[in-house]
Amino acid sequence: MTQQPTNLNNKAVFEQLWEITKELYQKLQARFELNPDPSVEDLQQYSSLDGNINGSLSAFSGKEIDWLVHSWLGNPEKSNFSTMRLTIWLASHIQVPHLAFEFGTLPDGNILFYIDYIARTELSTDLAYLDRYYEPVNQKFLKLQEDPRLKLFISKSVYVRLFQSPVSLCYTAVPTSETLEITRTLAHETLERWLTWVDAAEPVSEDARSALATRDLLLRRISAERDPGNKFAAQLFGTPLTDKLVRALWGGDRKIRNS
Repeated sequence: MTQQPTNLNNKAVFEQLWEITKELYQKLQARFELNPDPSVEDLQQYSSLDGNINGSLSAFSGKEIDWLVHSWLGNPEKSNFSTMRLTIWLASHIQVPHLAFEFGTLPDGNILFYIDYIARTELSTDLAYLDRYYEPVNQKFLKLQEDPRLKLFISKSVYVRLFQSPVSLCYTAVPTSETLEITRTLAHETLERWLTWVDAAEPVSEDARSALATRDLLLRRISAERDPGNKFAAQLFGTPLTDKLVRALWGGDRKIRNS
């Protein structure tokens, strides 16, 4: 990934994928109180050691959102590779799944999308939670596997496969107007469904919120620290900046603490 040829201009595809994340973020802005955290101010613009890869990371929190990350890195004019994410980690007042979006362009010229609901309980034993939030999405999950325009992406990382939910949407595709529209439609459908869950959710009892918040933070930290892409990031950005970016993903340096 760090030594790929640089003869492909991926700018148009990158911009369309980044536009999708901005559309989703705007919907979240309209629904939630989101306050930027000062701990990532110096990550609004950063670059690789050789100056060829750039990035930006913003993080927010609020009354209902414990931590939200909106970020990208790449250089679509010089490289086939880019990645961007929008992850929403809810506060412990409700137990609706967290929400994850990741889009990118790959060295082979294809696009990748990952869209998922992150469980906040043990799905193999909490069957009511499974039936409420994951069973309704199962038919969509199965239908997409039959779409010849999409290729299922299976991570080589055991942890990543464990982290993904049973209805995780993770595919690669040739970047065409059709596949980009599929990506946009799936992303908006996933967000709209999630917003209805948030609005309909019963509050978590006060005595259970601390344990839920502890679990959420542990999952967020481990998933950031065990990301297999971190070793490539260290080659690009050096260890100190990579460590700061990883901490930003889980809020390790956050300044604002929500009540």
